[in-house]
Amino acid sequence: MKSLFPIVLVVLSLACGAFADDRPWPPLPAENGTAELPAQEWAFQEGPRTIRAYVYYPGMKQANINEKTGLFLTLHYWTGTHADGVPDPQTLADRYNVVAICVDYLQSGPYDGTTMPPYDYGYLQALDALRSLHWMYSGLERERIAFHTGRIYCTGYSGGGNVTQMANKLAPRTFAAIIDFCGMAVLSDDIAFNLEGGSPLNAGYSQDPESPAYLTADAQVLRDLGETTHLKQMKDYGQETQIFVVHGATDEVCPVEDKRVVVANMKAAGLPVVARYPEEKDLDGVIFTGTGHGMGDPTKMLEVVADPQLLPDSPDAAVRQGKTDFERKETICYTTPNGCWAFDYSAGYPVGRLVTK
Repeated sequence: MKSLFPIVLVVLSLACGAFADDRPWPPLPAENGTAELPAQEWAFQEGPRTIRAYVYYPGMKQANINEKTGLFLTLHYWTGTHADGVPDPQTLADRYNVVAICVDYLQSGPYDGTTMPPYDYGYLQALDALRSLHWMYSGLERERIAFHTGRIYCTGYSGGGNVTQMANKLAPRTFAAIIDFCGMAVLSDDIAFNLEGGSPLNAGYSQDPESPAYLTADAQVLRDLGETTHLKQMKDYGQETQIFVVHGATDEVCPVEDKRVVVANMKAAGLPVVARYPEEKDLDGVIFTGTGHGMGDPTKMLEVVADPQLLPDSPDAAVRQGKTDFERKETICYTTPNGCWAFDYSAGYPVGRLVTK
Protein backbone atom coordinates (compact mmCIF):
# COMPACT_ATOMS: atom_id res chain seq x y z
CA MET A 1 0.00 0.00 0.00
CA LYS A 2 1.25 3.48 -0.82
CA SER A 3 1.79 5.93 2.01
CA LEU A 4 -1.18 8.13 2.83
CA PHE A 5 1.21 11.00 3.46
CA PRO A 6 3.67 11.39 0.56
CA ILE A 7 4.71 14.83 1.75
CA VAL A 8 6.72 13.29 4.58
CA LEU A 9 8.17 10.25 2.81
CA VAL A 10 11.71 11.59 2.70
CA VAL A 11 11.58 12.63 6.34
CA LEU A 12 10.20 9.23 7.33
CA SER A 13 13.03 7.39 5.64
CA LEU A 14 15.52 9.44 7.63
CA ALA A 15 13.62 9.39 10.90
CA CYS A 16 12.58 5.75 11.07
CA GLY A 17 14.60 3.58 8.75
CA ALA A 18 17.72 3.23 10.90
CA PHE A 19 16.13 2.27 14.22
CA ALA A 20 16.18 -1.53 14.03
CA ASP A 21 17.30 -2.95 17.38
CA ASP A 22 20.54 -4.92 16.98
CA ARG A 23 20.44 -6.43 20.48
CA PRO A 24 20.03 -10.22 20.53
CA TRP A 25 16.52 -11.63 20.79
CA PRO A 26 16.11 -14.76 22.93
CA PRO A 27 14.96 -18.09 21.49
CA LEU A 28 11.42 -19.27 22.09
CA PRO A 29 10.98 -21.46 25.18
CA ALA A 30 10.16 -25.13 24.59
CA GLU A 31 7.65 -25.03 27.46
CA ASN A 32 5.74 -22.29 29.26
CA GLY A 33 8.26 -19.68 30.33
CA THR A 34 9.43 -16.08 30.28
CA ALA A 35 11.81 -14.03 28.16
CA GLU A 36 13.43 -10.58 28.30
CA LEU A 37 13.07 -8.74 24.98
CA PRO A 38 14.74 -5.54 23.74
CA ALA A 39 12.41 -2.53 23.87
CA GLN A 40 12.33 0.88 22.23
CA GLU A 41 14.04 3.66 24.17
CA TRP A 42 12.09 5.84 26.64
CA ALA A 43 12.86 9.49 27.24
CA PHE A 44 12.63 9.06 31.02
CA GLN A 45 15.16 6.23 31.25
CA GLU A 46 18.83 6.23 30.32
CA GLY A 47 20.27 3.22 28.56
CA PRO A 48 18.61 0.15 27.05
CA ARG A 49 15.18 -1.01 28.15
CA THR A 50 13.67 -4.50 28.11
CA ILE A 51 10.23 -6.11 28.14
CA ARG A 52 9.30 -9.26 30.03
CA ALA A 53 7.05 -11.61 28.06
CA TYR A 54 5.28 -14.63 29.58
CA VAL A 55 4.48 -17.52 27.25
CA TYR A 56 1.66 -20.07 27.65
CA TYR A 57 1.41 -22.88 25.10
CA PRO A 58 -1.52 -25.21 24.52
CA GLY A 59 -0.91 -28.05 26.95
CA MET A 60 2.06 -26.01 28.30
CA LYS A 61 4.44 -27.18 25.54
CA GLN A 62 5.60 -25.71 22.25
CA ALA A 63 5.34 -29.18 20.71
CA ASN A 64 1.54 -28.88 20.92
CA ILE A 65 1.41 -26.05 18.36
CA ASN A 66 -0.25 -27.04 15.10
CA GLU A 67 -1.45 -25.42 11.89
CA LYS A 68 -4.63 -24.17 13.66
CA THR A 69 -2.82 -22.58 16.60
CA GLY A 70 -3.14 -18.79 16.83
CA LEU A 71 -1.51 -16.11 18.99
CA PHE A 72 -3.25 -14.20 21.79
CA LEU A 73 -1.96 -11.22 23.77
CA THR A 74 -3.62 -10.87 27.21
CA LEU A 75 -2.64 -7.60 28.92
CA HIS A 76 -2.81 -6.65 32.61
CA TYR A 77 -4.39 -3.57 34.18
CA TRP A 78 -2.71 -0.26 35.11
CA THR A 79 -0.40 -0.94 38.15
CA GLY A 80 -0.50 -4.67 37.45
CA THR A 81 2.05 -7.14 36.14
CA HIS A 82 1.98 -10.47 34.33
CA ALA A 83 -1.62 -11.80 34.28
CA ASP A 84 -3.19 -9.42 36.82
CA GLY A 85 -6.86 -8.90 36.02
CA VAL A 86 -6.80 -10.55 32.59
CA PRO A 87 -8.45 -13.62 31.09
CA ASP A 88 -6.39 -16.55 32.35
CA PRO A 89 -3.60 -17.16 29.81
CA GLN A 90 -3.46 -20.94 30.19
CA THR A 91 -7.22 -21.16 29.78
CA LEU A 92 -6.95 -19.09 26.61
CA ALA A 93 -4.16 -21.33 25.31
CA ASP A 94 -6.07 -24.53 25.91
CA ARG A 95 -9.63 -23.40 25.10
CA TYR A 96 -8.83 -21.53 21.89
CA ASN A 97 -5.69 -23.37 20.71
CA VAL A 98 -3.45 -20.31 20.88
CA VAL A 99 -0.09 -19.31 22.27
CA ALA A 100 -1.12 -16.83 24.99
CA ILE A 101 1.34 -14.06 25.79
CA CYS A 102 1.31 -11.75 28.83
CA VAL A 103 3.55 -8.69 28.75
CA ASP A 104 5.14 -6.53 31.43
CA TYR A 105 4.99 -3.46 29.22
CA LEU A 106 6.44 -0.05 30.13
CA GLN A 107 5.52 1.09 33.68
CA SER A 108 4.02 -2.21 34.75
CA GLY A 109 3.66 -2.39 38.51
CA PRO A 110 2.78 0.24 41.14
CA TYR A 111 2.40 3.79 39.80
CA ASP A 112 2.19 7.20 41.47
CA GLY A 113 1.49 10.13 39.17
CA THR A 114 2.79 12.62 41.72
CA THR A 115 6.30 11.17 42.01
CA MET A 116 6.95 9.14 38.84
CA PRO A 117 7.35 10.08 35.17
CA PRO A 118 4.04 10.63 33.37
CA TYR A 119 2.11 7.48 32.52
CA ASP A 120 2.74 6.35 28.95
CA TYR A 121 -0.97 5.67 28.37
CA GLY A 122 -0.70 3.19 25.55
CA TYR A 123 2.01 4.39 23.15
CA LEU A 124 5.26 2.61 24.07
CA GLN A 125 3.16 0.13 26.02
CA ALA A 126 1.44 -0.96 22.80
CA LEU A 127 4.79 -1.09 21.00
CA ASP A 128 6.07 -3.36 23.81
CA ALA A 129 3.08 -5.67 23.34
CA LEU A 130 3.57 -5.71 19.56
CA ARG A 131 7.29 -6.49 19.94
CA SER A 132 6.39 -9.42 22.16
CA LEU A 133 3.87 -10.63 19.60
CA HIS A 134 6.39 -10.22 16.78
CA TRP A 135 9.01 -12.14 18.77
CA MET A 136 6.68 -15.14 18.96
CA TYR A 137 5.42 -14.75 15.38
CA SER A 138 8.88 -14.45 13.81
CA GLY A 139 10.34 -17.10 16.12
CA LEU A 140 7.79 -19.70 15.04
CA GLU A 141 8.41 -18.83 11.40
CA ARG A 142 12.18 -19.01 11.86
CA GLU A 143 11.90 -22.43 13.48
CA ARG A 144 9.47 -23.52 10.74
CA ILE A 145 6.75 -24.38 13.23
CA ALA A 146 3.39 -24.29 11.46
CA PHE A 147 0.77 -22.02 13.09
CA HIS A 148 -2.27 -20.03 11.94
CA THR A 149 -1.07 -16.54 11.04
CA GLY A 150 -4.65 -15.32 10.55
CA ARG A 151 -5.70 -16.11 14.14
CA ILE A 152 -4.11 -13.26 16.10
CA TYR A 153 -6.04 -11.75 19.01
CA CYS A 154 -5.60 -9.33 21.89
CA THR A 155 -7.48 -8.60 25.10
CA GLY A 156 -6.94 -6.61 28.27
CA TYR A 157 -8.69 -5.09 31.27
CA SER A 158 -8.59 -1.40 32.27
CA GLY A 159 -5.09 -0.20 31.34
CA GLY A 160 -4.68 -3.45 29.42
CA GLY A 161 -7.86 -2.68 27.50
CA ASN A 162 -6.37 0.66 26.51
CA VAL A 163 -3.13 -1.01 25.40
CA THR A 164 -5.20 -3.57 23.46
CA GLN A 165 -6.95 -0.80 21.53
CA MET A 166 -3.67 1.05 20.95
CA ALA A 167 -1.94 -2.10 19.69
CA ASN A 168 -4.76 -2.54 17.19
CA LYS A 169 -4.40 1.11 16.16
CA LEU A 170 -0.65 0.88 15.64
CA ALA A 171 -0.93 -2.47 13.81
CA PRO A 172 -4.23 -2.04 11.94
CA ARG A 173 -3.77 -5.09 9.69
CA THR A 174 -2.56 -7.62 12.23
CA PHE A 175 -5.38 -8.70 14.57
CA ALA A 176 -8.44 -10.74 13.69
CA ALA A 177 -10.26 -9.68 16.86
CA ILE A 178 -9.66 -7.68 20.03
CA ILE A 179 -11.64 -7.54 23.27
CA ASP A 180 -11.37 -4.40 25.41
CA PHE A 181 -12.67 -4.67 28.98
CA CYS A 182 -13.17 -1.23 30.59
CA GLY A 183 -10.09 0.27 28.94
CA MET A 184 -9.29 3.98 29.07
CA ALA A 185 -10.70 5.68 25.98
CA VAL A 186 -8.82 8.94 25.79
CA LEU A 187 -6.03 10.80 27.59
CA SER A 188 -8.38 13.58 28.67
CA ASP A 189 -7.23 16.77 30.39
CA ASP A 190 -8.95 15.44 33.51
CA ILE A 191 -6.77 12.32 33.64
CA ALA A 192 -3.63 13.86 32.17
CA PHE A 193 -3.43 16.76 34.62
CA ASN A 194 -5.25 15.28 37.65
CA LEU A 195 -8.02 17.86 37.59
CA GLU A 196 -10.64 17.94 40.31
CA GLY A 197 -13.74 15.88 39.68
CA GLY A 198 -14.09 13.26 36.97
CA SER A 199 -11.89 10.20 36.94
CA PRO A 200 -9.62 9.45 39.94
CA LEU A 201 -6.84 8.43 37.53
CA ASN A 202 -3.74 10.63 37.45
CA ALA A 203 -1.38 10.20 34.50
CA GLY A 204 1.06 12.78 35.89
CA TYR A 205 1.41 15.13 32.91
CA SER A 206 2.14 18.85 33.06
CA GLN A 207 0.66 21.83 31.20
CA ASP A 208 3.96 23.69 31.56
CA PRO A 209 5.88 23.67 28.24
CA GLU A 210 9.15 23.87 30.19
CA SER A 211 8.44 20.70 32.17
CA PRO A 212 9.86 17.33 31.04
CA ALA A 213 6.37 15.97 31.75
CA TYR A 214 4.71 18.43 29.35
CA LEU A 215 1.92 16.86 27.29
CA THR A 216 2.12 17.99 23.68
CA ALA A 217 -0.91 18.16 21.43
CA ASP A 218 0.66 15.49 19.19
CA ALA A 219 1.11 13.07 22.09
CA GLN A 220 -2.40 13.67 23.41
CA VAL A 221 -4.20 13.17 20.10
CA LEU A 222 -2.39 9.88 19.43
CA ARG A 223 -3.84 8.55 22.69
CA ASP A 224 -7.43 9.42 21.75
CA LEU A 225 -9.02 6.17 20.56
CA GLY A 226 -11.99 8.09 19.18
CA GLU A 227 -10.01 10.62 17.13
CA THR A 228 -12.03 10.70 13.92
CA THR A 229 -9.14 11.40 11.53
CA HIS A 230 -7.18 8.46 12.91
CA LEU A 231 -10.18 6.15 12.70
CA LYS A 232 -10.64 7.08 9.05
CA GLN A 233 -6.94 6.43 8.44
CA MET A 234 -7.25 3.02 10.14
CA LYS A 235 -10.13 2.20 7.81
CA ASP A 236 -8.13 3.43 4.78
CA TYR A 237 -5.22 1.16 5.76
CA GLY A 238 -7.58 -1.80 5.60
CA GLN A 239 -8.54 -2.27 9.25
CA GLU A 240 -10.96 -5.20 9.51
CA THR A 241 -10.33 -6.28 13.09
CA GLN A 242 -13.49 -7.37 14.90
CA ILE A 243 -13.56 -5.03 17.91
CA PHE A 244 -15.42 -6.00 21.07
CA VAL A 245 -15.93 -3.47 23.85
CA VAL A 246 -17.28 -4.45 27.28
CA HIS A 247 -17.52 -1.47 29.62
CA GLY A 248 -19.50 -1.09 32.86
CA ALA A 249 -22.51 1.19 32.45
CA THR A 250 -21.57 3.10 35.63
CA ASP A 251 -17.76 3.03 35.30
CA GLU A 252 -16.34 6.32 36.61
CA VAL A 253 -12.67 5.23 36.77
CA CYS A 254 -12.36 4.82 33.02
CA PRO A 255 -15.41 6.96 32.26
CA VAL A 256 -17.99 5.04 30.26
CA GLU A 257 -19.12 8.26 28.55
CA ASP A 258 -15.70 8.52 26.89
CA LYS A 259 -15.94 4.94 25.65
CA ARG A 260 -19.41 5.51 24.22
CA VAL A 261 -17.98 8.36 22.14
CA VAL A 262 -15.16 6.11 20.90
CA VAL A 263 -17.60 3.36 19.90
CA ALA A 264 -19.89 5.82 18.10
CA ASN A 265 -16.93 7.28 16.19
CA MET A 266 -15.67 3.81 15.28
CA LYS A 267 -19.08 2.90 13.87
CA ALA A 268 -19.23 6.16 11.93
CA ALA A 269 -15.80 5.36 10.42
CA GLY A 270 -17.01 1.95 9.30
CA LEU A 271 -14.96 -0.12 11.74
CA PRO A 272 -16.58 -3.40 12.89
CA VAL A 273 -17.23 -2.80 16.60
CA VAL A 274 -19.70 -4.41 19.00
CA ALA A 275 -20.19 -2.81 22.41
CA ARG A 276 -21.79 -4.14 25.57
CA TYR A 277 -22.39 -2.02 28.69
CA PRO A 278 -23.44 -4.30 31.58
CA GLU A 279 -26.27 -2.86 33.69
CA GLU A 280 -27.97 -4.04 36.87
CA LYS A 281 -30.29 -6.31 34.88
CA ASP A 282 -27.27 -8.12 33.42
CA LEU A 283 -25.74 -9.10 36.75
CA ASP A 284 -25.83 -12.83 37.45
CA GLY A 285 -23.39 -13.01 40.38
CA VAL A 286 -21.08 -15.37 38.48
CA ILE A 287 -20.01 -13.84 35.17
CA PHE A 288 -21.16 -10.23 35.48
CA THR A 289 -21.03 -9.07 39.09
CA GLY A 290 -20.84 -5.27 38.81
CA THR A 291 -21.66 -2.32 36.55
CA GLY A 292 -18.66 -0.19 37.48
CA HIS A 293 -14.96 -0.63 36.74
CA GLY A 294 -14.99 -4.13 38.20
CA MET A 295 -17.53 -6.07 36.12
CA GLY A 296 -16.73 -9.68 36.96
CA ASP A 297 -14.54 -12.62 35.97
CA PRO A 298 -12.53 -11.61 32.84
CA THR A 299 -12.12 -15.22 31.66
CA LYS A 300 -15.82 -16.01 31.88
CA MET A 301 -16.76 -12.65 30.35
CA LEU A 302 -14.46 -13.30 27.41
CA GLU A 303 -16.14 -16.64 26.75
CA VAL A 304 -19.62 -15.09 26.83
CA VAL A 305 -18.69 -12.15 24.63
CA ALA A 306 -16.40 -13.67 22.01
CA ASP A 307 -16.45 -17.50 22.04
CA PRO A 308 -17.91 -17.73 18.50
CA GLN A 309 -15.09 -15.60 17.15
CA LEU A 310 -12.28 -17.25 19.13
CA LEU A 311 -13.04 -20.97 19.02
CA PRO A 312 -10.94 -22.34 16.15
CA ASP A 313 -13.63 -24.60 14.65
CA SER A 314 -16.52 -22.14 15.03
CA PRO A 315 -18.32 -21.18 11.80
CA ASP A 316 -18.04 -17.55 12.96
CA ALA A 317 -14.33 -17.73 13.85
CA ALA A 318 -12.50 -14.43 13.36
CA VAL A 319 -9.65 -14.94 10.89
CA ARG A 320 -7.64 -12.07 9.44
CA GLN A 321 -7.13 -12.15 5.68
CA GLY A 322 -3.93 -10.93 4.03
CA LYS A 323 -0.53 -10.14 5.47
CA THR A 324 0.18 -8.77 8.94
CA ASP A 325 1.91 -5.43 9.41
CA PHE A 326 4.95 -7.47 10.48
CA GLU A 327 5.10 -8.99 7.01
CA ARG A 328 4.24 -5.85 5.04
CA LYS A 329 7.18 -3.92 6.54
CA GLU A 330 5.57 -0.59 5.68
CA THR A 331 5.16 2.63 7.66
CA ILE A 332 1.86 3.47 9.31
CA CYS A 333 1.22 7.21 9.83
CA TYR A 334 -1.36 9.08 11.90
CA THR A 335 -1.65 12.83 11.35
CA THR A 336 -1.23 15.16 14.32
CA PRO A 337 -1.33 18.96 14.73
CA ASN A 338 2.39 19.27 14.00
CA GLY A 339 3.11 16.34 11.67
CA CYS A 340 2.42 12.64 12.10
CA TRP A 341 3.17 9.71 14.35
CA ALA A 342 5.00 7.19 12.18
CA PHE A 343 5.28 3.48 12.97
CA ASP A 344 7.99 1.89 10.88
CA TYR A 345 7.81 -1.88 10.36
CA SER A 346 10.92 -2.20 8.19
CA ALA A 347 12.52 -4.38 10.89
CA GLY A 348 9.34 -6.47 11.22
CA TYR A 349 8.39 -5.09 14.63
CA PRO A 350 7.24 -1.44 14.86
CA VAL A 351 9.38 1.56 15.86
CA GLY A 352 7.47 4.74 16.65
CA ARG A 353 8.55 8.33 16.03
CA LEU A 354 6.88 11.73 15.83
CA VAL A 355 7.74 13.22 12.46
CA THR A 356 7.19 16.99 12.40
CA LYS A 357 6.22 19.01 9.37
